[in-house]
Order: sequence, then structure tokens, then C-alpha cells
Amino acid sequence: MENIWFQSALWMALALVAAVGSLFVTISAALFEIVVGALAGNTVGLSLTPWIDYIASFGAIVLTFLAGTDIDPHVVKRNFASSITIGLMGFFAPYLVARYGLGWPWPEAQIAGIALSTTSVAVVYAVMVETGYNRTELGKIILAACFINDVGTVLALGLVFANYNLYLVSFAVATVIVMAALPRIVPWLFERIGGRTSEPEIKFIFLVLFVLGGLANLGKSEAVLPAYLIGMALAPFFLKQKELQLRMRAICFAFLTPFYFLKAGSLIEAHALLAGAGLIALFLAMKMITKFAGILPLTRYFKFDRREGMYTTLMMSTGLTFGSISALFGLTNHIINQEQYTVLVTAVIGSAIVPTLIAQIWFHPHFEPLEEDA
Repeated sequence: MENIWFQSALWMALALVAAVGSLFVTISAALFEIVVGALAGNTVGLSLTPWIDYIASFGAIVLTFLAGTDIDPHVVKRNFASSITIGLMGFFAPYLVARYGLGWPWPEAQIAGIALSTTSVAVVYAVMVETGYNRTELGKIILAACFINDVGTVLALGLVFANYNLYLVSFAVATVIVMAALPRIVPWLFERIGGRTSEPEIKFIFLVLFVLGGLANLGKSEAVLPAYLIGMALAPFFLKQKELQLRMRAICFAFLTPFYFLKAGSLIEAHALLAGAGLIALFLAMKMITKFAGILPLTRYFKFDRREGMYTTLMMSTGLTFGSISALFGLTNHIINQEQYTVLVTAVIGSAIVPTLIAQIWFHPHFEPLEEDA
């Protein structure tokens, strides 16, 4: 039996290496963690035990919730057309290109669309927090567009994969009720229980995320979806409670998300990367090309300057969580084999790294924080 403490020490050492390494290069710690995870997974080996999977999954849920809380409804209202249009096009572009550009029949185009349409909220939010860009108007527009994009992806996953039963209905109804109730309950409740060393506010939020995550699991959906929705519902409250948001963010980035990003990197197998390099490059190129074809012209239409337009398009080209979920579904249901799964997951993880690197190094817009943060 492996020593759980030495395992923990190894994972945290890798997270520390990534954090320190990111100080000397122009990429975020999140991307560095993916790269470090890939290197470690193919050298020293990283055991993906159930407890590591759990922490990584919970990290994705909390990070997604925090991304929702950073979506300023006032900014989205001012830029409603661009947020909605860019988000929807990010979702539909891979479908349209696969169907009409490549001439694929609708079933194959739908599969391609689900795999290629995702935008990684986890990666985008982590990068923006580390660079401070989440405090800018464009950053909040991109986060809102990511949300619209991924809602489309989740709905598509649900239409194709979900079990239409009482559990799914219960999950949908519970999510709507909680979204409506929390903005009224939370301010009243936190005023009475908040400000304690035991952090009852954070425990309450975790309880809500756990319950909705459990209902999502029963309905064959994904726990990150209600996390995002609840985060958005509570965004006006968190805009006034920055300290609480910062405390949650510290927990998430210090302990939870390193497991998520390191695990993502460890799924890259060197021999499969070399053997399927051409196919992996093809998948990655198709994902980026479809996003560019759909989103870049819209940024011109909405009068983004060239740098902002390229940055937005590149960040919307990322993928990680839902692309990996789609691939895992295909593997567990014997639609694809292990080699195909590795190629697809590697391409998905590559889409988390390549567009983000290009965006950060060459197209990062000038930092202009919103007035309330200045």
C-alpha cells in the first residue's frame, strides 16, 4: 500500500515547482501545472488514486463556481449582444464547419461539435485571476461568453448522453429553485453567521455545491454546471463581498486546483503523443480553426481592437473539462478504444495550453481595471 503522505508531498512539490516556475516565464501557474503534470506523469509516474480524483474534481467545481461569481451582471448587461453572440458562435462554429465545411452528416457533425465546441472556464478563469485580467471589462465579457458556450455544450451532452428520468428532472428543478432562493437567503444568513474563524459561509456554499453535484451525478449530468449557475446567481452578492471571494480563491488555488491541472497533464502519454502526433495536431487545428472562423469576425463586428479580438478568440479556443468528459464517455461505452481516447484527450489538453500560451505571450491586452477595482 502506497504511503498517502508521500503521495501528497509529491503532488504538492510539483504544484510548488509550477508556482515558482511561473514566476520566471510569461505563462500562468495553471498552465505550468499541466506541463509539469505531463512531465512527471511520463517520468516519475503519478498515481491517480480515488482521493486524488476527488480533490481534482472538487477543485474544478469550486473554480467554476468562483468563475461564476466574477461575472459582473452590469458589465454583461452593457455588453449583452457581444457576450451572447460570441458565446453562441463559440458553441455552434464547430458544428457548422463540420457539417457544411467538411460535408459531414449531422450525426458525425454533432459528435465533432460536442468534442470541439467546449471552452475551458477553468483555464480561462485561472489565467485571468493570475494576471488580474478578471478585473477588466473585456475579461468579464470573455467569462460570460465562456459560460454561454459551455451551457450549450452541457445541454448537447445532456441531449445525447443523459438519462431522461426522475433524477434528471429533480436535478433541473432543484437547480432552478436554489438559483432563485440563494440571492435572498445568503445575504441574510451570512450577516448572522459570518465573520467567524470556522468559516461557516464557505461551508454553507460547499454544502450547496455538494448537494447539487450529487443530484447532477444521479441525472448523469456534470457537477460543474450547477456550480457555474450558482456562482452567477450569487455574483451581485460577491461583488460586495470581495474578502469572502478572496478567502475561497485562496483555498482553491493553494490546494484544490493544483490537483486538477496536474492530473490533466498526467493524462498525456508520451508514446501516444509521438505515435498519434499527426492526428492530435489535426484535432487541435480543427478546434482552433472553427473557433477562429466563428468568433474572430464577431470581435471585428463588435469593434474590439485587433489585440483584444485575437485574445478573446484564443481564450475561447481553449478546452479541458467537457472535452475530456466526452472522450471518457466514448471510452466507457466502447465507442472509442484506449488509443483513440488518449489521442483525443491529448488534443483536448493541448487546446488548454497552445491557444492560451499564444494569447498570453503575444496578444495580452493592456490592463485597464474597472473603476470599482482601481
